[in-house]
Amino acid sequence: MFRGGLLVFLGACSFGVVSTFVKLAYKQGYTLGDVTGSQAFFAMLILWPLYFLQTRSKAFRDQQKPQTTPTWKLLLAGTTNGLVSMAYYQCVQMTQASVAIILLMQFTWISILIEAILFKKKPTLLQMLAVVLVLGGTVLASGMLETQVENLSWAGIGFGMLAALGYSIFLIVNGRVGNELSPVKKSAWMLTGSTILVFVVFPPVFLINGSLMQGLGALGIVFALFAAVIPPVLFAKGIPRAGVVLSSILSTVELPVAVAMSYFILHEPVTAMRWVGVGIILLALVLPNLKRKKQLATL
Repeated sequence: MFRGGLLVFLGACSFGVVSTFVKLAYKQGYTLGDVTGSQAFFAMLILWPLYFLQTRSKAFRDQQKPQTTPTWKLLLAGTTNGLVSMAYYQCVQMTQASVAIILLMQFTWISILIEAILFKKKPTLLQMLAVVLVLGGTVLASGMLETQVENLSWAGIGFGMLAALGYSIFLIVNGRVGNELSPVKKSAWMLTGSTILVFVVFPPVFLINGSLMQGLGALGIVFALFAAVIPPVLFAKGIPRAGVVLSSILSTVELPVAVAMSYFILHEPVTAMRWVGVGIILLALVLPNLKRKKQLATL
């Protein structure tokens, strides 16, 4: 369990550092299309060879189940990942990196709302409390109380909420499509769908204008590894060992890691009030899982 928990913890930390790398890329003059396109492209290039290497193992082949999910569904599901990347990185460009990750965390209550509307899954009292804490914590953590209204980037906030909505849809779709496939193959197909969407919105001129040789190639590999390759692989190995409840708790480390990176690397102002807000959001994310863990311990 310790090893599994460590893998989940490291996977969440990997997610948390991405917004800082993206911010640094923007400072070097790269565009949203460069960032999102290079990430999706290199992630796809890494995952497909990784899957084909796995198929060379007889033990892996023996464990594989026939693919029953149509490929087009996997590609379509992957477009939600592309939507999240484009909206989130646009938010990172228009707001502080620490604010962007806080807005992305709104997927918690959005997911609850979607499940209540589409799947008639009534939220529990503890989940409703978590929603209130997330919203209250967001007001503090985003610095809204310390910033004049005219200085807020409402467009950036809008893209952050769009990213949260897209991530909620991604999680719901991801849990219902292609579960018979290995995590690597499923991720490879979905990243292919994400790449197609990103390339349609932002034609991949970086492939021919020399940007890859001037630094974007290295950055794209970093984006791909930390955002689309390392976390899914570590989660796939760690969650079965650590359990869903403990994994859900450990994965919340993504938020403080992102805020800390923005403070120490980007030198963004993070006041005591904002750290209190981060703590409240973490409490909201952990609280329902602690209740589930206690219930499981009594079984």
